[in-house]
Amino acid sequence: MNVSDDYRSNWESYWRETSEERGDAIWDSDPSLTAEPHSDLLLPHAEAGRVIVDLGCGNGTQTRYLATRFARAVGVDLSDAAIDHARRATAGAAAEFEQLDLTDTDAVRDLHDRLGDSNVYMRAVIHQSEPAARPRVAAAVAELLGEAGRAFVVELTSASRDVLQRAASGPAGPPPKLRRVFHHDLKPADAGDEEIPRLLTEAGLKILATGETVLPQTEHFPDGTRIDLPARWFVLARE
Repeated sequence: MNVSDDYRSNWESYWRETSEERGDAIWDSDPSLTAEPHSDLLLPHAEAGRVIVDLGCGNGTQTRYLATRFARAVGVDLSDAAIDHARRATAGAAAEFEQLDLTDTDAVRDLHDRLGDSNVYMRAVIHQSEPAARPRVAAAVAELLGEAGRAFVVELTSASRDVLQRAASGPAGPPPKLRRVFHHDLKPADAGDEEIPRLLTEAGLKILATGETVLPQTEHFPDGTRIDLPARWFVLARE
């Protein structure tokens, strides 16, 4: 199955209503907090001379950083509006972008055929994907890796739900950037903690390293504290 029309529409509307301002999307954190430390965890296992594919790249903030650490960086996203954002923000930078539905097996295979065995970066995609689509998202990671690529996957844990609930239950309700996520019916931290590693291994992926972390957001609690969402990371190879 491919993603549903409603799911695709929700992401298109979200990105159409997102401004060009850095950090307007709640997850659009600075790469020094995300792609930089994540690259440091991936590179001991991966060849920097390979292309890296950023799955669910959004407006391309992390992809542009990855292009400084790997030979080539290609960002893909379900949303055409997100890809438009990424291309506008990347004039002169060494990152490339294209629309891709990760559940479209033929399109993912075609991308692998064009790029060869690739490294993969995927930040918080499975947890908000539709349940029936999650196995294909994990399978897309395996397909793109081939025999020689390595992946860094980081996903929110169930503890993030408590943090999001606390952020949403303040006197004024959810802060603006989080309210917009709910308004577009996006579903953060929707996958269970056991589901993520199970999906990865069932897709034929081997866990080389794993650990706990947080994904910093660009929104804050009423007291000014940054919202950091608990997460778990995995470095992966094909079995």
